[in-house]
Amino acid sequence: MSSYLPEPAHRHDAPPALGVLLINLGTPEAPTPRAVRTYLKQFLSDPRVVEIPRLLWWPILNGIILNTRPKKSAAKYASIWTDKGSPLRFHTEQQARLLKGYLGERGIQADVAWAMRYGDPDVGRILTELKNRQVRRILVVPMYPQYAASTTATALDMVFNWFQQSRNQPELRTIRNFHDHPGYLNALEDTVRRHWRAHGLPDAGTRLVMSFHGLPRRSLDLGDPYFCECQKTGRLLAERLKLDPEQYRVCFQSRFGKAQWLQPYTAPTLEALAREGVRRVDVICPGFVADCLETLEEIALEGKQDFLQAGGQEYHYIPALNENPVWIHALADLVETHLGGWPLQPPEAAERVETANRARQLGAQN
Repeated sequence: MSSYLPEPAHRHDAPPALGVLLINLGTPEAPTPRAVRTYLKQFLSDPRVVEIPRLLWWPILNGIILNTRPKKSAAKYASIWTDKGSPLRFHTEQQARLLKGYLGERGIQADVAWAMRYGDPDVGRILTELKNRQVRRILVVPMYPQYAASTTATALDMVFNWFQQSRNQPELRTIRNFHDHPGYLNALEDTVRRHWRAHGLPDAGTRLVMSFHGLPRRSLDLGDPYFCECQKTGRLLAERLKLDPEQYRVCFQSRFGKAQWLQPYTAPTLEALAREGVRRVDVICPGFVADCLETLEEIALEGKQDFLQAGGQEYHYIPALNENPVWIHALADLVETHLGGWPLQPPEAAERVETANRARQLGAQN
């Protein structure tokens, strides 16, 4: 029995197609304890996410965490669930759809798909579907601006695992990060400035808080660049917004367990700002290109409670980039750059474009 996945039937009449695969973190199928437990088991079983020896981690995960945490997490998911389902799933799907249209406007005929590292749709299944649609060149885009082993690397692990099972492998390119990409920074700046136009420009009693997802402090010691890339994103965004150092904070959320994580932590930062007399905070999460549990519940809801209870007066969560046209154009720029050198159209489409160009040239001459 072959150890490789079955190959689709070869079609001589179908030219090799171009594919773009967006990969985000993942989400439970429903805001229920059972669905959340399934999701958490897959997520927390990933050795890229939890770098604890399996012999020590397995009893903790299966004996304690998966028996206590799903119910609490399900309640949090229920607080941000929509009639369209998971916000992360919806926004990722819409980003893929819009990206395909924006690329098409540029003459790039790409099969744009999306998948989740944990949960559904599975990365391997989507790669198989692309291959069955005659896609032979694939650009993989992990949707994490700042590189981390526990996000970007584990998403690419899934891609490479599928390639190990593939007999007739497509060409492959990957994007590592885009934490300092001008288009990404433009989109963040646009999001903040639109917020300020709607809620008033910041004054001396206002701070912009940039909250990134946290990682164990040990990850930095072991050589993970995530902390440094978050700091660079924060600094570059502040420069674009013409903020002085005292007008903004870079901090880290989602601490888990008793180990030391990247600091400063978001919740204590919000409380400290309120106690210092800061009247208003505007909070943005630059590391998330789509809203999800960590932004809509932990920051928009819990963060607000932390700040107001500590004496703050006005709290605003600035939504993630989601379907902001400035962001989708930036994503199209990023993708187009990394597609450089690959044929961007099927031969017949390229021939039609060339024919149209020649006709326009002849018309201009006449």
